[in-house]
Amino acid sequence: MAKRKEENFCSPENAKRPRQEELEDFDKDGDEDECTISFTNGTSTLTAAEVGIIESIQLRNFMCHSMLGPFKFGSNVNFVVGNNGSGKSAVLTALIVGLGGKAVATNRGSSLKGFVKAGQNSADISITLRNRGDDAFRANVYGDSIVVQQHISVDGSRSYKLKSEKGTVVSTRKEELIAILDHFNIQVDNPVSVLTQEMSKQFLQSKNEGDKYKFFMKATQLEQMKEDYSYIMETKERTKEQINQGEERLTELKRQCLEKEERFQNIAGLSTMKTNLEYLKHEMAWAVVNEIEKQLNAIRDNIKIGEERAAKLDRKMEEQQVRLNDAEKKYKDIQDKLEKISEETNARAPECMALKTDVIARTRAFNDAEVLYNRSLNEYKALKKDGEQLCKRIEELKKSTDQSLEPERLERQKRICWLKEKVKALQDQENTVNQEVEQFEQAIEKDKQEHVRIKREDVEVRHTLSYNQRQLKELKDSKTDRLKRFGPHVPALLEAIDDAYRRRQFTHKPIGPLGACIHLRDPELALAIESCLKGLLQAYCCHNHADERVLQSLMKKFYPPGTSRPQIIVSEFRNEVYDVRLRAAYHPEFPTVLTALEIDNAVVANSLIDMRSIETVLLIKNNSVARAVMQSQKPPKNCREAFTADGDQVFAGRYYSSESTRPKFLSRDVDSEISDLETEIENKKGHIMNLQHRLSALEKDIKRNEELLKRCQLHYKEIKMKIRKNISEIRELENIEEHQSVDIATLEDEAEENKIKMQMVEKNMEQQKENMENLKTLKIEAENKYDTIKLKINQLSELADPLKEKMSQARQICPERIEVKKSASILDKEINRLRQKIQAEHASHGDREEIMKQYQEARETYLDLDSKVRTLRRFIKLLEEIMTHRYKTYQQFRRCLTLRCKLYFDNLLSQRAYCGKMNFDHKNETLSISVQPGEGNKASFNDMRALSGGERSFSTVCFILSLWSIAESPFRCLDEFDVYMDMVNRRIAMDMILKMADSQRFRQFILLTPQSMSSLPSSKLIRILRMSDPERGQTTLPFRPVTQEEDDSAS
Repeated sequence: MAKRKEENFCSPENAKRPRQEELEDFDKDGDEDECTISFTNGTSTLTAAEVGIIESIQLRNFMCHSMLGPFKFGSNVNFVVGNNGSGKSAVLTALIVGLGGKAVATNRGSSLKGFVKAGQNSADISITLRNRGDDAFRANVYGDSIVVQQHISVDGSRSYKLKSEKGTVVSTRKEELIAILDHFNIQVDNPVSVLTQEMSKQFLQSKNEGDKYKFFMKATQLEQMKEDYSYIMETKERTKEQINQGEERLTELKRQCLEKEERFQNIAGLSTMKTNLEYLKHEMAWAVVNEIEKQLNAIRDNIKIGEERAAKLDRKMEEQQVRLNDAEKKYKDIQDKLEKISEETNARAPECMALKTDVIARTRAFNDAEVLYNRSLNEYKALKKDGEQLCKRIEELKKSTDQSLEPERLERQKRICWLKEKVKALQDQENTVNQEVEQFEQAIEKDKQEHVRIKREDVEVRHTLSYNQRQLKELKDSKTDRLKRFGPHVPALLEAIDDAYRRRQFTHKPIGPLGACIHLRDPELALAIESCLKGLLQAYCCHNHADERVLQSLMKKFYPPGTSRPQIIVSEFRNEVYDVRLRAAYHPEFPTVLTALEIDNAVVANSLIDMRSIETVLLIKNNSVARAVMQSQKPPKNCREAFTADGDQVFAGRYYSSESTRPKFLSRDVDSEISDLETEIENKKGHIMNLQHRLSALEKDIKRNEELLKRCQLHYKEIKMKIRKNISEIRELENIEEHQSVDIATLEDEAEENKIKMQMVEKNMEQQKENMENLKTLKIEAENKYDTIKLKINQLSELADPLKEKMSQARQICPERIEVKKSASILDKEINRLRQKIQAEHASHGDREEIMKQYQEARETYLDLDSKVRTLRRFIKLLEEIMTHRYKTYQQFRRCLTLRCKLYFDNLLSQRAYCGKMNFDHKNETLSISVQPGEGNKASFNDMRALSGGERSFSTVCFILSLWSIAESPFRCLDEFDVYMDMVNRRIAMDMILKMADSQRFRQFILLTPQSMSSLPSSKLIRILRMSDPERGQTTLPFRPVTQEEDDSAS
């Protein structure tokens, strides 16, 4: 060890290390800018570890620790050392959880609430990440450090706070944390970045080549790439299904679109018919004008013919001239008359409008006067009726004044006072009954809660009784057959195994249950050995996996699905017991489990040594002595743990009490156990009887109180009804008293006043009637004048020229005159025919606007879906090309990574003169590792299962270091990586890790180990964080970094 201290821990064989004085000194608080040295042509270059490494971690109420930290880590190699229970694994677990990892990934629990310390409401984790240099994440916001704080509640929920170097909260979103981790390439779920204790043990003990391959794929992130590619291919298949569905839908939409288009074209023809109809209407309007003009033209033609004949017929010329002059004169007279009529019409139009306005005004005035008259008439009738009623009431009161009403009033007053006293007494009684109701309700609620509690206790006692009865039955059965103690089906299963062995279905006959193959040297240690071996007592041993499959098929017949089956251990059968003298625990007073047992079968002994390491477990009867041996002083050599006679488990830093009180499988005094169980069963039955009596008494109390409660509630309702009835009677008596207090004199004054009002209203009615008659006369006169003028205007309008009227109508229909070739009768027929056709088209096709809208919607839907289908086809084609190229790249990348991993693995093995092979079978997803411990060809390649524990651990470390060389991550964490190594292999593995750390100073290494690490060389790049042993009642674990000088002086 002294020689190792003198050697440089990371120096290559043929390279010189620079002097330690050349390294820059670190600050005492550990927050220094650390530098690393790399060599290029003999010159040193400083490369800073700037981003992604962990500067410090602090925990509060996490797992079983009230306070841990803050831990300040160096930038290169960090050793966290301490005994079990000091909190090493808690730091690693907090690192995974604090950076967003799932609880399952820690192998420490299935839920986050399990990390909150018992008795506390929450836990807090604070992690500081370095954020410097050119690759810093949002350096202007966070500064040189990013603080990730996580708060975990007892209900399993968690929240984040991302703070800057100055303590300012920048974000509380998990997406921001994911972005930071992606930027720094931190993968807390990658076993290469963080290898937990459980995962390390599983990997070291795993013999499955598929597990190694999965480990390699996950470490290199090839597994994630493969899953991404699989997801993309599934997406592509789903997209193809969408394209097929879209094409089917496209065919249907195309058919619908063609139907809509056909209807639209039909509607377009209907629009043409409507246009033709409008044009025919225009033609019809001017056709009427043409016919009248033709009549005038015919007259003009006749005049022309007469003039022509006048040249031939001189004697008739004068007559025709006279006729012409007469016609012109008549025409002129008609024109003059028409002008006079128009002037007279225009002159009388204002007079007609004025008369019409006057008629409307006089009609309105007459209606108002009529309304006033009717209102006064109604008021008069109402006053007259009120006067008659008042007179009648006065006469009745005068008759009743002679009779004496005083005795009746006094009787009513007396009755009212008595009723009020009765109401007060009933209200007092109501309050008393209400209090009784509340008392009964509280008593019932209390009894029900007690009933529920006792019922729950009864269920728990019955469950315990049932378990004890089953155990008693098994013990009684075991008196006749000891094998039944290991299960009721064991004798039958052993017979089936013998039968199958006789039929040569097994290579070697399976052995078991193991508990039946061992015997105790000291019966007092039965419970201790059972607590140590647990389920292994019911286990079976098989020579190979073929025998295991046959045994599994036999077990299916006796153990139905859903029930637990015994464990099957597959290990090659040997005739000799392992030689464990070098690694067995030794104490002069106390035996190990191996020495406390008589084991005739070597296979059974070897299986228990392999599965439980029984040669390293001590058996100490007294609890206090066990604590003293294991905890107060240094544990015996090779001793991992100890068990007491009470079944308690004792470690160097922990103590676990046993839940069992008596042995189940290994006890020899069966009669005593049966007697104890029978006594306990009788006690449980008596307890159940007492609980039943208490339940019965509570049920009776509840029933009796509920009946009393119903009576009180019924009495309460009766009192309420009596109170309401008495109050109602009091109100009726008080109302009678009020009605008889009317004053007769007041009524007479009202009658006189009413009479005066009637006279005034009657006078007003007479005035309104006269005014109404005058207005009626004026209204009739105005209506007569208006009717006369209107009649004259109508007569003048009838004398107007029919041609002018027709032309006006034609211009209203069509402002511009058009040439018409058809007659009005023919056009009228065509218009009627077109109208009928248009109505028929409307009936068959529907509304034109709706059809156009449907056609446009169908066309747009079709074109949109067609565009989407074309786009998806192009996308699928492009995706297939990209995926083909990427899969080829993925295969090349995987080939390069496997080649690099093999080269690094061979190089690392060669440092101990080992040779090895790594065979990757990507098709079957297996990785086989063969190692040759010897030199040259002196030894053949062996599977790792054939190696010793130390050789296998060394080979596994080489494999992990080779993965480190090909995977990128700012830090690497290992928890108890050297747990299965001896001192030689541990020293070699440590040198290899430190050598790699020196070559990768831009990365951080955090190594957790229970070893003291006192033999490490002195270096500014190595930091040892030593954790103190936990004490009882201690809430905060003292922590401080230990320098190499202090460690050397302490040793």
